[in-house]
Amino acid sequence: MIVNFAVQNFGTIKDKVTLSFEATNSKELEGYYVIEPIKGLRLLKFALIYGPNASGKSTLLKALDFLRNLVNPLSQKNQTFAFSPFLFDEKTIKENTFFSIEFIQYQVKYLYEVELNEKAIVAEKLSFFQPNKALVYERKTDLDKQLSIIQFGSKLKVNKEHKDVLEANTIWNNTVLGAYAKTNFESKELQAVIDWFNYTLQGVIIPKTDLLPYISEKLENEEINKINLLKVLQKADFNISDISIKKTEIQIDDNLFDFLTKSSDKEVNRKYESKEVIFRQDFGNDSQKQSFQLSYNHQSDGTKRYYQLSGLLLLMIQKGTIFPIDEIESSLHADLLKHFLLTFLVNSKDSQLIATTHHRELLMEKDIFRHDVIWFTEKKTDGGTELYSLSDFNTSVIRDTSSIYNAYKIGKLGAVPNVGDYYLDLAENGKK
Repeated sequence: MIVNFAVQNFGTIKDKVTLSFEATNSKELEGYYVIEPIKGLRLLKFALIYGPNASGKSTLLKALDFLRNLVNPLSQKNQTFAFSPFLFDEKTIKENTFFSIEFIQYQVKYLYEVELNEKAIVAEKLSFFQPNKALVYERKTDLDKQLSIIQFGSKLKVNKEHKDVLEANTIWNNTVLGAYAKTNFESKELQAVIDWFNYTLQGVIIPKTDLLPYISEKLENEEINKINLLKVLQKADFNISDISIKKTEIQIDDNLFDFLTKSSDKEVNRKYESKEVIFRQDFGNDSQKQSFQLSYNHQSDGTKRYYQLSGLLLLMIQKGTIFPIDEIESSLHADLLKHFLLTFLVNSKDSQLIATTHHRELLMEKDIFRHDVIWFTEKKTDGGTELYSLSDFNTSVIRDTSSIYNAYKIGKLGAVPNVGDYYLDLAENGKK
C-alpha cells in the first residue's frame, strides 16, 4: 500500500506536491476506508482527485506511472528518459526532477527517493523501517564520469562481491533496482521493492486504455473467476448470464507471409489464433426468457467499460493491488460509477484505488465519502499544480452540515475553471 507519494518538477508540476493516504483522526466510515497494515499506521484505500482541465490531475498519475517504470532497466548507456520537467520557467527546465514514495510491502515500510534529469539518475536512496529507519543503499552519480557510487547500509545482507557487481551494473541512467533485476544474486530487501513496483502498483489506466486483452487473459487462466465476474456484472444491472471466449485459427495469406518472412530474422508462424469475447444475454421473465449470443464488439461503450472495470475490481478484492484510473467516470452512468466505488470499498481488504474525475455530483454523497479521500488540483498563477485535500479546510469553510457539492460548485474550494462570458468578438476574415 502507498503511504504517500511526492513529485517535483515533472510536467505541469513545478513545486513539490504530496498525495497522502494517511488517514486523519476521523472515525467516520472507518471500517470501509481505513486499513492498518502496520500497527499504528492507518491508511486509506481510496483517493478521488478533482480539478479543472490542465490543472495536473492526469500529470500526477503519469508521474506515479513514470516512477513505476523507472525501476525497469534501460539497455543502453546513451538512452534518455521520456519526460519533461516544468517548462514554464527557464530555471526549472535546467533543474532535476524528484520523486519520493513511501509504501508497505510484506508488512515492512519502505521509503524510495530518486532524483534525475533527462540523461541520468543523479541520486537515489532506499530505506526501510523495522521499526526504526535504516539505510538499504544510497547512490550518487558522477555526471562528468558517468559513474555511479553506492553506499550500502549495514543491515543489507549482501556480501561484498555481490555489492561490487551491483555497483558495476548500475550505469548512470539506470536505477540500482533496475541493475539488481539484471544481476545474478538474491537480496530480500531489493527483491521486495521490485516485486511491489512490478506486481502491486499497476500502470495508469486512461479512458482510451483497452483492458479487454488483459481481463480476458486473466479470465482464461482463472486469475479472475468467471462466476464472480458474472455476479459483479449482474449486480450492476447487466443482463449477462455467461461469458465465453471463441478462438479462431487464421492463416496468413501468401503475399503477407512472404513479406513478413523477408523482413524478419525470426521464423514467421503461418497461422495465428484470434480470440473473441462472447456474452450470453437473457431477456424477458422466467416463463418467456430468451437468450442471445452477442459479441463484445457489439456492446455499448458503457458495457465494455464496466466489463473491464469489473475485472479490475475482482483483482483488487482478491489481493493487494493498486490501480490508478484517470477519468474514472468515462462512459459510465452516475449510478454505475457510485456502485463500482462502493463495491470496491465494501469488499476490498488491502488494495488502493487512485482516481481522477470531473463528476462533481459524487460530492453530494456526503454520507459515503470521508473528507480525507477527496483531493483537488488547481493551476497556480505560475502555471504549476497545487494539490490539497478537502480535510485541509477548517470548519469556517466546511461544516458537518455543509454541502460539499455546493461549496465546490460555487468555487469555495477552488479547483474549478475560471471561464469567461459566452460572447465572442470575432475578427473578420483577413483582419487581426
